Order: sequence, then structure tokens, then C-alpha cells
Amino acid sequence: MRIFREAIACQLMSRSGHLTPVPPLGAIVVGTFAMPRGARFDWHRHGVHQLAWASQGVLTVGACGSTWVLPPSRALWIPAGVRHRTGSTSPSTMRSLYFWPERCPTRWTAPTVVAVCGLLRELIGYLAGEAVPDDTRAHAEALVFGLLTPLSVTTIDPPAPCDERARAVAEAVLADPADGRGLDAWGRVVGASGRTLARLFVAETGMSFGRWRGQVRLRAALPLLAEGVAVATVARRVGYATPSAFVAAFRKAVGVPPGAYFARGGSR
Repeated sequence: MRIFREAIACQLMSRSGHLTPVPPLGAIVVGTFAMPRGARFDWHRHGVHQLAWASQGVLTVGACGSTWVLPPSRALWIPAGVRHRTGSTSPSTMRSLYFWPERCPTRWTAPTVVAVCGLLRELIGYLAGEAVPDDTRAHAEALVFGLLTPLSVTTIDPPAPCDERARAVAEAVLADPADGRGLDAWGRVVGASGRTLARLFVAETGMSFGRWRGQVRLRAALPLLAEGVAVATVARRVGYATPSAFVAAFRKAVGVPPGAYFARGGSR
């Protein structure tokens, strides 16, 4: 009966990415989803907690005004009721853990990044199996809860300006972060002076255009780095003159260099 009910739950999840709660006898159900590059589960919410994780590839999860890029070393805890969307930037296998709140000791109320160590990976794979005895499942679930270790992670989410001229510049930079034109040059494109655009970016995004563009470049770099693209190549693609300049900007924004951020062990 337990296996049958969990199979139904996972089947319902796999159809749309939305979860229809069919409680298992344990506390956790694991759903596995093959996601080609660019696949997306659009905005939705669950009545249960979720841990979104890619056993292969890279996930992006948007929630609460932020976006997280998740290589296999990191997962995102999404509390029940939080509206979110999930996508893949490369061919990925998403393994989502769903936690029934009344049986879950974790009480995080906001999206929280957690480290995925080797033992947690193995436990997720074990719980995804079809014939897990009830007693060993209980032990495995207890270990999972004990291994949910939060990471302090800075999200990079440059806000969009509202003024149509500044917004046109922002959209162009988002489409090509390596574009190095300054505000005077952009002003000739959108019909505003460089000084006006500078004022609009500060007033509407809370940061100078240079800082805002730096945030865009770093956000564009994250999926590439997560896929294992070389730092020098990433730096060039997003508009940095040298790899060292890119690494310095990344460290300043995130607190660690790219290699440490995407380390398989998930250290921060």
C-alpha cells in the first residue's frame, strides 16, 4: 500500500510539476523529472515543503523576488505555499523532495539554500527507490533532516528600471551582457542624455549603471560556471576584459571565488 500511494504521488507530480498531496506513510516523497535545456515548470505553489535539487545539470529557481542557480552541490528549500518556478539551463535531472509539514521537523519559513553532500545525495537516491522498507525509510528520513544544512548565499538580482528609456537600455544589456557601450552611447540610441540615464538608473534601481551592469554580467555568468565552462571563457562571454577582473568582481559580490562557490561539496 505504501509503495502504491507513493507511486501515485510521484505520478501526479510528474505530469505538471505541481504536487497533488497524497501523503505517504513516511515524511518524504522523492519525484524525479528529466528536464531538457530550457525546460520550465511555470509559476506554481505546493501545499507541502519542497527541496529542489539537480542530481545532474543545473536548475534555476525563482521565488520571492530572487533567482537561485543550483548546481548538484546545492539545493533550495521552498516552504509550503511559496509561489515559485523552476527551470533548467542545461539537460538536467531534477530530484525534488516533498516534505509533509506535519511530519517535518524543519521549520524554515523562507527559501533557503542547503549544501548537498555525498551522503545526502545517496540518501535521496535511496528514498527514490521503489521498495524501501518502512523501518529503514524512517532512519533514512531522519538522516536527511539532520543533513539539511543552510548556506549563506547572496542572490544576484538586478532590478529593472521603469522609465521606458532606461528599460530599453536594461533589456539590451540583459540580452547581451558583454555590450560595453556607456550611457552616452546608449542615450543616442534611446533618445536621452547620458546624464539623464545615469540619474534614472540610480533612482529606479538603487545603483549606478556600472554597478547594475556588473550585476547583470555576474548573473549571466552563474549558469555558465555551473555547467563547468572555463572561467576565462565565461569572463569573455559576459564582458570582462580579463579573467582576473571577473574573479575579483565575483568574489566581491558573492564572497568567494567561482571555484569555491561551485565546489561539489557545497562549501561556502
